Order: sequence, then structure tokens, then C-alpha cells
Amino acid sequence: MTVGGGQVELVGLVKRFDDVIAVDGIDLEVAGGEFFSLLGPSGCGKTTTLRMIAGFERPDEGSILLDGRDVATTPPHKRNVNTVFQSYALFPHLAVRDNVAFGLRFQDAGKEDADRRVREVLELVELSGFEERKPAQLSGGQQQRVALARALILNPAVLLLDEPLGSLDAKLRKALQIELKAIQEEVGITFIYVTHDQEEALTMSDRLAVMSAGRIRQMGTPREVYEAPADAYVADFLGVSNLMDATGEGADGRVRIGDAALRATGAAGAAGSAVRVVIRPERVRVEEQGATGENRLPGMVERTVYVGSTMQVIVRLPEGQTVQAMIPNRGDEYGYRQGTPVTVHLPAEDLRVLGDEPS
Repeated sequence: MTVGGGQVELVGLVKRFDDVIAVDGIDLEVAGGEFFSLLGPSGCGKTTTLRMIAGFERPDEGSILLDGRDVATTPPHKRNVNTVFQSYALFPHLAVRDNVAFGLRFQDAGKEDADRRVREVLELVELSGFEERKPAQLSGGQQQRVALARALILNPAVLLLDEPLGSLDAKLRKALQIELKAIQEEVGITFIYVTHDQEEALTMSDRLAVMSAGRIRQMGTPREVYEAPADAYVADFLGVSNLMDATGEGADGRVRIGDAALRATGAAGAAGSAVRVVIRPERVRVEEQGATGENRLPGMVERTVYVGSTMQVIVRLPEGQTVQAMIPNRGDEYGYRQGTPVTVHLPAEDLRVLGDEPS
């Protein structure tokens, strides 16, 4: 069950609601067969963007190209796309088989063809044997799979997913993230996925766009966006970050935090300029007091928190800023207690100077 095509391109897309600009000039290209996520907080414009691709909202400006054809004014039922919502909207009086096959009646599919397609798609989402159950007899995760099967059976070129795992508990969400990506790779359909959950976006996406105030702040692979955030907003939103104020030294990416000169990745700006630097907690190394070498700062352990797989260590630096380190739990006793003097190592390749945030 592999579908060709599915390339989506948004050009100068704008949507206003009265005097509020919900989507503010988005340019975006999604390749056929790609798993692409729109990530951002509530109100950032990601769902409005998805609804415009689906045809439920009409843009005020811009184009929506599906395989090169502008569908901005095309009704939803005439676009080769389908949508899975957070609310699965299954028909409670219909069995799983009939819920999944519902859309086929509008395609004039014969009974034999419909039965075959239902059987194949239920096998794909691992619900074989559930054909006669009603939605009330299914778990939340099973209902989500029925909704997915109902959308996939129509062979859309693009599948739009609006936070479909949002109503599930955390453990089930993690399991279904892996399953959903595996299904997408098997069917080869373009998935455009809307979420506010950073872990979902990092786990499943081939590429993602971080959105804020109707605009795209950064776009790239999960690794690119996580490892090299474009600005403080992206760094802070995507995962846990140490964001620190520093002073540019004007050359070789050098910055100064308090009295310490450090080397960082990226342009540090003019000498004396105020900059912000970022480093992920898992890249911070806590060493014994007095350890020497490049990019090392003295500090004092302010707090330690046991979080199971890791130990969270908060270290206060001499000028008052704090740095969080995440140390893997290897089963031995962690020696740095509250109040312990330590040295913090911020490796130059992991300490990044952030770009200016857009106005």
C-alpha cells in the first residue's frame, strides 16, 4: 500500500482572523513521502496551517501547492488529503470494520475490493480480529488506530495529523510514536503532523518546523534543530537548555562569562557586545574542584535531583548564573552534594552562540 506524489509547498501563506494574524507569511516545502512536523505552543499557528492544507480554512494570501497544483481554493473533498484529529470521531454504533470502510462508499468501491482494503489496513495498524468490535469496546490507543486506518484506506497523497496522540497517557503515547513512524515508512504517504510535544516531533519527524506567532522560527532535521538552535526561543522550546548571558570577544567565537573567557561555536559578535550562549544539560560535565583546561568554570552545587535514569545537578557560577547538568545513572553513588565546590566543563563544540531573534 504505497502512494506516490504527496509533495506539499506553501508559498507566502497568510491567514487572518479579524485583526489577529494567525499565520504570517509561511514558506514551506514538504517532500513526497516525508514525515514533517509543525511544532509549537498553543496559538502559534500550526493547526491553522494544517487546516488550510486540508481545505477547512481558506488563506487570505498565498498558495498551497499539492504536487504542483494550487489547491488554495479547492474544497476539502476534492483534495487528495485526509485528516486524523485528536478527537477520533468514530461512529459509536458502527463496528470497527464499518468505521474503517465508511469513506469507501463515496468511492463506489465494490464489496470484494472494500473487504480486501479493510483487511489490509487493519493488518497494517495491528487490529486484525477487531473487525466486529464497537468503539466503546476499544482502548484509547486502539481507537486511535481505527481513526488512522479509516484515513489510510482512502489512499491519500498526504495525511494530516492534528495532535492525534494528545488524549492518550504518556506510556501509550511513547509506544504509538514508534508505531506511527513505522506505519508511515511502510505506506510511503506524506505525513504532516501537528504537535506541541517536543519528544513526539524529535522521535518521529524526518524534518520539523518550530513555529511562533504565526511564523517559522527554524526548520531542519530533528538533530539540526536540537543541536544547532537558531535563537533562544528555539533553544528553550525544543528540549531543556542552559541559556546564559555572555559578552562577545569579537573573534574565533570567543565569549566571556563573568571573568572567564570561553570558546564557543558560532559568531560571537563584536567585542563587548551582549550575546546569549546555549549548551544542553547532557553536554555539561561536572568535575572535581580545581580541574583545569579550556572552557572550565568554578561553581558550587546548588541542588541535585534524582530523576531515575539521570541525576539533575544545578551548579551556581560565581557571577550568579546557574548551569544544569544531566549525569547518567550508572548505579553508583553520586558524590557531589549540595554546597560542594566543583568545576563545570562546557565543551567548546557544545557551547553555541545564538543568533539574534527576529523582531
